[in-house]
Amino acid sequence: MKTTSKIKIHKAESRGSADHGWLKAKHTFSFAGYYDEDRIQFGDLRVLNDDVVAPGNGFGMHPHKNMEIITIPLEGALKHQDSMGHASIIRSGDVQVMSAGSGLMHSEFNASQTELINLLQIWVLPKKMNIEPRYGEKTFDQTKMDNAWLNIVAPEGDTGDALQINQDAWFSIGKFDAGKHMTYQKKRTENGIYIFVIDGAIQCNQVELTKRDAAGFVDTDTIDIVYRIKPMYW
Repeated sequence: MKTTSKIKIHKAESRGSADHGWLKAKHTFSFAGYYDEDRIQFGDLRVLNDDVVAPGNGFGMHPHKNMEIITIPLEGALKHQDSMGHASIIRSGDVQVMSAGSGLMHSEFNASQTELINLLQIWVLPKKMNIEPRYGEKTFDQTKMDNAWLNIVAPEGDTGDALQINQDAWFSIGKFDAGKHMTYQKKRTENGIYIFVIDGAIQCNQVELTKRDAAGFVDTDTIDIVYRIKPMYW
């Protein structure tokens, strides 16, 4: 899908909402019962869900096919199981990736019986179809995010420490002091740049963004960011 304007701004309050009692979700892009023809995707970025799951609850075994799924816990702990035999618990500081490829089953539950979990689940359309499904997870050193970009997801074949996916896409994350001025340089000419503010406030190419706001940029190789309020967590 081609992005028709140079900047797409997605304010937090404009997101779709779902409240299932045990799950409270915000959808940046069209998902499940939320549909907006102007919010289908940004390039190959198809889903950006901000989920809060009640203690002991979660998503039972369900299938996926031909999708790159990235899960980032912001608070709490997530219990994962899948049809490939993986079982683990991931927490804030961890990142999980699944290349669903030709098909897999998985479940994701709040690992705590007393505390909520808040997580981001992100779907990226794959580069190759029907590949053999793959799973990966990693704990990242959060000190490497202090006033710096840490690459956490990269394409297959990348030689860095990032988890790899079946698409020419990179995810970077950072925590920055108020007043810090940073530039982000995209890694592939054909790509756009999409930024999501987990917490705090920034000015990004003269666009003001606050907690859970997002913006997508095309036809630019860099974005200049000034951090107004330091984020509380990654």
